[in-house]
Amino acid sequence: MPKLQVSLFNTTPMRLAAEFDCAPGELVALVGPSGSGKTSVLRAIAGLLKTPHLAGRVSVGDKVWFQSGRTNLSPQERRVGLVFQNYALFPHLSAIKNVAIGSSNTLARSKKQPPMEELEKLRALFERLGLAGLEHRLPAELSGGQQQRVALARALVRNPQVLLLDEPFSAVDAPSRQTLYRELAHLRSTVSTPMVLVTHDLAEARRLADRVVILDRGESLQSGTPEQIFTRPRNARVAELVGIQNHFQGRFWKDLPTGEPDDSKGSGWGLLQWSGTESADFDTRSAPGLKVVDKHKLEHGAMVTWVLAAEHLDVLPDSDAAQTPPQNTLRCRVTEVLALGETSICSLQPVAWPSIEHVRLVLTLSSAHLRTLALTPHMTVWVHIPAHSIHIMPMRLL
Repeated sequence: MPKLQVSLFNTTPMRLAAEFDCAPGELVALVGPSGSGKTSVLRAIAGLLKTPHLAGRVSVGDKVWFQSGRTNLSPQERRVGLVFQNYALFPHLSAIKNVAIGSSNTLARSKKQPPMEELEKLRALFERLGLAGLEHRLPAELSGGQQQRVALARALVRNPQVLLLDEPFSAVDAPSRQTLYRELAHLRSTVSTPMVLVTHDLAEARRLADRVVILDRGESLQSGTPEQIFTRPRNARVAELVGIQNHFQGRFWKDLPTGEPDDSKGSGWGLLQWSGTESADFDTRSAPGLKVVDKHKLEHGAMVTWVLAAEHLDVLPDSDAAQTPPQNTLRCRVTEVLALGETSICSLQPVAWPSIEHVRLVLTLSSAHLRTLALTPHMTVWVHIPAHSIHIMPMRLL
């Protein structure tokens, strides 16, 4: 199965500047706020976006589906399987006829039954998706999860070269969603179709996707594995869109053996002096210093923004810390503990540094971990910040 390659640009009525690819068997998630252009990109791939200003290229292997000014295949000519959020099933047709409509031939245009050979193919697909016995039910007689599986079967019956999923799990309940996740995982193990998933659910993207593309105002800001996106965002806007709460400012210093800023002789380590988020002006003598990896991309003394994923923080009770704590270990006061079902969000205030008085670390803990630590407001703990978990970005000064 060939690779999907997308490069789309548009000005009105919506802005697009989206570029990404999707390899055979890969699932790429498009993530971004409402109005970021996720569904518009999907519609453009499928040939459903009607705008005279669309430019760029959409290709699958050596087959060009769209190239501005030259090629624009109709939706029928593009072998696309498209699954909508609201299922888009015909209410007056049975489940099997809804699926048959998705076939490349004219199976279900009338009240006639599909030919026996095609009927067997459809029944095998129903069996594979856990829909056996439901072939002749109307959509109103099916649960939300069953309807979504019928919609998925209709997308798959054409043997598509690309599968497009437009928030397919958002309208079903939690048990059905888990079942559909398993169906998708099973599907990926049996076919090598490029899959593009639109979702606003960050946890869903992290759980399902091989790669994530962050869209904002129609523009693809960053593409990478979930680990890269959620722990090493490209810039402050990406960090904001993926919900990283531990986002701060500071100044980066090269920690060289000679003490001189020389990129060619770097030790591989640098010093990050931490400031608050409100001002680039701070007293470096009273700001805490954190050991960080020097990737030789920043100047000595550069102002930076930096992020830290909550799951990388290691918290120890105050009584467990040695008299001289290891590097990158801060004494913090617990300022807030908010219970959210099986997890809790804890806010921690570093102590003893007036320059970052208004800064808080945000920590997410499971209930079991929280009970072990017995965190309560006003108590103190030690927080270790691993050097490799700190992601530094150059600050854009206006």
